[in-house]
Amino acid sequence: MTKRPYEQLPLVFRHDPASGREDLLVSDRLSAAIAIVDHWPDWPSPVVIIAGPVGSGKSHLASIWRQKTGAEAIHPTAGSNAADIAAAGPVLFEDVDRQGFDDTALFHVINSVRQSGTGLLMTSRLWPMSWPVTLPDLRSRLKAATVVEIGEPDDELLTQVLFKLFADRQLLVDERLVAYIVNRMERSLETAQLVVERLDHLALSRGTRLTRPLAAEVLDELANARCAD
Repeated sequence: MTKRPYEQLPLVFRHDPASGREDLLVSDRLSAAIAIVDHWPDWPSPVVIIAGPVGSGKSHLASIWRQKTGAEAIHPTAGSNAADIAAAGPVLFEDVDRQGFDDTALFHVINSVRQSGTGLLMTSRLWPMSWPVTLPDLRSRLKAATVVEIGEPDDELLTQVLFKLFADRQLLVDERLVAYIVNRMERSLETAQLVVERLDHLALSRGTRLTRPLAAEVLDELANARCAD
């Protein structure tokens, strides 16, 4: 069995990724979603749904929109006051397909938004047609919503994202190392985040630079973890 290099536990610093509008990395796959956020309140419909895979940038866009509008976060469950909040101003419901919702509560939220002229932004990994909706009236309301899809990131965007993530941690990296990572990693922004976090941790614990062998170890580690799931 190969003995792993000794890892000293590094001091844990909090790394807050820059999440403002000026920090958003623009690409073709994000252009429609960015346009929706930027054109508020001139939306084509009062309800907008941004759909895309894990780590595609939905949370970043939702954060920008919330800062822009002062929207309140809601979770439409039975007995909640989400509809009242929606009547008072813009509202944000993130991770719809993961958090779940009560059909009637979400239906009342959408009605409040329509009647009050506010706005509702929802994010989801799945298109609304795949949500477990049983209330016909809610299904009808969702069909009238504007749905914007975010596709998987291309090499150019992944490269930009990696440089940004390293910069957020004040780490300087060689272009060739980033290209090596992009060519071998899973095509997702979530994976990019995991790669940078693990590389930073290993480099600190071993007192070494960010190198290709270190990157290879991290990529293999993540690939093995996916296979084990």
